[in-house]
Amino acid sequence: MSERTLVLIKPDAVRRGLVGEIIGRLERKGLTIEAMTLRTMDVALADQHYAEHVERPYYPALRDFMTAGELVSLVVSGDEAIAVVRTLIGATDGRKAAPGSIRGDLSLSNRENLVHASDSPDSAKREIGLWFPELAL
Repeated sequence: MSERTLVLIKPDAVRRGLVGEIIGRLERKGLTIEAMTLRTMDVALADQHYAEHVERPYYPALRDFMTAGELVSLVVSGDEAIAVVRTLIGATDGRKAAPGSIRGDLSLSNRENLVHASDSPDSAKREIGLWFPELAL
């Protein structure tokens, strides 16, 4: 059964020239890129996207990081795409992520960890609606 997920290639990955590497890993796994755009996240979108984190003490720094530069937003689809993508990107903290994962190979940070991916079907639906309203399910 094919499903969709949202992937954000974060500003640190764009700045480091890792967009092609990350997209290549998704495609080599057999996933399909349905939509892709290069853009900047504004504060309002950050607050919507990270709504469950807004009241957390770490959120201002996260918002500043995510709105500080261009990022690439993608809708990715494939068999069990949500779980597959989350395995490909690895644990949130790049210092602890498994070798072979995107974060395990390319990140040494918890905040600047290169990639965001939806964590559930409900999150994917909500996030795709925010980033790609024309594709909302």
